[in-house]
Amino acid sequence: MVLAARISSILNIENATARQETLEDLLAGIAILVPVLDVIPNAAIFIKDTQARYVMANSALVHRCGLKELAPLLGKTSADVFPAHLGPGYTAQDRRVLEEGFVYEDQLELHLHGSREPGWCLTYKRPILNKRGQIIGLVGISVDVQSANKLHPAYQRLASVEAHIRMHFGRRIASSELTRIAGLSIAQLERYYKRVFHLTPRQMIHKVRLEHAHRLLQTDVPITDVALQCGYADHSAFTRQFKTATGFTPRQYREVLQTPPAR
Repeated sequence: MVLAARISSILNIENATARQETLEDLLAGIAILVPVLDVIPNAAIFIKDTQARYVMANSALVHRCGLKELAPLLGKTSADVFPAHLGPGYTAQDRRVLEEGFVYEDQLELHLHGSREPGWCLTYKRPILNKRGQIIGLVGISVDVQSANKLHPAYQRLASVEAHIRMHFGRRIASSELTRIAGLSIAQLERYYKRVFHLTPRQMIHKVRLEHAHRLLQTDVPITDVALQCGYADHSAFTRQFKTATGFTPRQYREVLQTPPAR
């Protein structure tokens, strides 16, 4: 995604400014960027301290949290401000970045809104290091996955690829099938598909499978059958992929879907 790549570049703290000794020094150094980050649409941008608490966030994130201003968000973790079915998963991600130095890059995630309708985003998180290489916080961005760019010259041939994925997601789909349909090399397909659908072909396969899983988990279909119908080899493979994308096991997700939305 071009927008995500640009924002990720802006937030690459190590390249944008010299490493600071403390998070407070760094925040002071990038204060001039904050008004610019506030006008970026569909992208929640934030910095957190070593306790996974927000110390900076743009307007998009403030609104996503259901708030009118930044102040009530500062000093809180995701678990404090997001619904119970979302916040703990986000904070668990943060802990992995802060404690292990793990980098989340272009991670496709499925979120449940208050209405129980699914929404998709691409998440980026990376640790912030001081001059001694110690982790002093994390910087992140969560970009909403936008609708396909139908004005792109390659849209029609790539729409055929999407149709093929939606028809055959219940089985293994080889890259050669998709390149043949598109009439493109693997590198071209990856590049153009990202520009048109804002996802890689592999991410689109995961997205379509998990959308179907979302529908099936609203029924009484056994989870093992859900896994097989969605193209996964077994229950464990499905559970791993599902938890990576949602923060829940399929069983936990089903329980959330069965809980009446908050009014």
